[in-house]
Amino acid sequence: MLTSGQIWKEVKNYLFITVGLAIFVFGWSAFMTPFEVTGGGVAGIATLVYFANHAIPIGLTTFVLNAILIAVAWKILGTRFCVNSIICTAVLSIFFGIAQRIFTQPLVDDMFMSVLIGAALSAAGVGIAINWGGNTGGLDIIALMIGKYRNISYGKVNVTANFFIVGCSFLVLHDVQKLVYSFVVLFVYMFVADIVIDGYRQTYQFMVFSKKNKEIADRVNGELHRGATFLKGYGSYNHTESDVLLIVAHKTDKARVTRIIKDIDDSAFITITKTASVFGKNFDKLKL
Repeated sequence: MLTSGQIWKEVKNYLFITVGLAIFVFGWSAFMTPFEVTGGGVAGIATLVYFANHAIPIGLTTFVLNAILIAVAWKILGTRFCVNSIICTAVLSIFFGIAQRIFTQPLVDDMFMSVLIGAALSAAGVGIAINWGGNTGGLDIIALMIGKYRNISYGKVNVTANFFIVGCSFLVLHDVQKLVYSFVVLFVYMFVADIVIDGYRQTYQFMVFSKKNKEIADRVNGELHRGATFLKGYGSYNHTESDVLLIVAHKTDKARVTRIIKDIDDSAFITITKTASVFGKNFDKLKL
C-alpha cells in the first residue's frame, strides 16, 4: 500500500514528465515539422513517414512503433520500465496529434532560427522528462536491450541510429538543404539535452577548513538534511592536527551551504569542486 507521500511523489513526477513531453512536442511541431526538417529517434522516423505521404499522423506512427518496441522489450527490461514507457508514449502521441492540427505554419519565418529554436526546445523538454523519470521510448528501448547482451554503449547506439535516421531524410525529401538543417537539429538537440540533464544532476563537493566545523555540520544537517563527514588533517605549515569537513550537495543547495559557512565562520578556508557523479543515499543510484 502506497503512502500519501509516495502517491504525491509519483503524481509530481508524472506532472513534470508531462510538461517536459509537451515542450518536446511544441518545439518539434511548431518550429521543425512545418519546414520539413526532422531529428532522430522514433519521432524522427514518424516524421519521415508523414513527410512521405502526408496522410499518416506523426502521433499515430510514434505510438505504433513504440508499442511494438515495448512489447518486445517487456521481459528484457522489466515491467516497471515498460509501464512507464507506455504512459510516456501515450502522452507523447496525444500531444503530437493535437499539435499537428494546431501548428500547420511555422511560428518563425526564418528557417534557420526556427530549426535552432525547435531543436533547443525539444531537447530541453526531453531533458526535463528524463530528469523526472520519464522517457520517449524508441531508441532508449533499443539501446537498453542491446546493452543487455552486447558490450556496446548506450550513447554509441543512440548516435549511430540518429545519424542513420536523419540521413534517410534525403531519400524522402531529396533536398540537401533540409538534410543539412536536420543534422543541425541533431547536434543542437544532443548538446542542449546534455546540458539540461547534466545540469539538473550537477553536484558539488565542499572541503571546509575551520575551527567551527562542528557548528557548520550541525546547521547543514538541520537545515538542508544533508550529511557531512569529518576527516582528520595535518597542517604542514603550523604542524597541527585539525578536522576537515567534507560536504557533498546538489546544485540547488550550493548557495545555501556557502551561506551557512559564511554565517558561522567568515574566515574559513573552503574549496568547492564540481563532481562528475555521486552515487548513494539522496543522490543517484549505481546502475552498473
